[in-house]
Amino acid sequence: MELSVVIPVYNEAANVLVLYHRLQQAIQPLAISYELLFVNDGSADSSLDLIKQLAQQNTQVRYLDFSRNFGQQIAISAGLDKAKGNAVVILDGDLQDPPELIPALYAQWQKGHEVVYARRKTRAGESLTKKTTARLFYRLLTRITHTSMPVDAGDFRIISRKVVNTLKQMPEQQKFIRGQIAWLGFPQTFLEYDRLERYQGQSGYSYTKMIRLALDGITSYSNLPLKMATVSGFGVSGIAFLVMLYTLYSRFITRDYVPGWSSLMVSILFLGGVQLIAIGIIGEYMSRLSENVRNRPLYIVNETNIPEEVN
Repeated sequence: MELSVVIPVYNEAANVLVLYHRLQQAIQPLAISYELLFVNDGSADSSLDLIKQLAQQNTQVRYLDFSRNFGQQIAISAGLDKAKGNAVVILDGDLQDPPELIPALYAQWQKGHEVVYARRKTRAGESLTKKTTARLFYRLLTRITHTSMPVDAGDFRIISRKVVNTLKQMPEQQKFIRGQIAWLGFPQTFLEYDRLERYQGQSGYSYTKMIRLALDGITSYSNLPLKMATVSGFGVSGIAFLVMLYTLYSRFITRDYVPGWSSLMVSILFLGGVQLIAIGIIGEYMSRLSENVRNRPLYIVNETNIPEEVN
């Protein structure tokens, strides 16, 4: 198998057929063996039924159906686990990332690049808030980690079999695929493109999911939040010590003080807020450690047409 295309799908019934035909038109001229691997991430619409129909018509269409929604990053991981190609393309199912770019990605991969990612020049159909937060997040992540993260790039890319096999050795529960690939450090390059507006339907990627993905990226590749909690703890302790000295001076030296609850309440609330923030940051890291220690399956497959491997 020369090329695999991994496509996470969540409630994309309006886009599946169009995506399939555009993929066929883009890849067939390459005259190579390929597979289209759809990962149904607990869709509540008819996405799975449409994918099954395509699989009956074309043996190059393969699918995994999850028992429930596990999330886009885990769906991509499942596709990488099952992909057979010497090169693997990761492509969302909403048609914002054009399948027509795959031949160009494949050509760059043939030149010896282990990773070729697609970098967005423009992002149509997205709010100013989403564009701004995404832009700030990737630049912040690059600054606070020792890993060079590609900016203005999502998961749309082609990776080699070497990269896929290495990713399969990284079993953490909180997946951040683009960060893992960057962390590996293999030779990579990029192609620029204009990201299109969503073809049909509504995005299942809410702001809550984006925040969760951002937290996964930060906590997986940076301990800066823990350092900030430590530094703020020392800073607040220093301020509290100075306030204590001032209080003792006013009480016993100048005897110029007014008993009251205002300063006491301000101090308690300030110290309490800092403590809660620090505990929350530590809790985020501890919860991730706990999930990995439990070592539960990353995903559960309900149904698939991919034959079991024989060892």
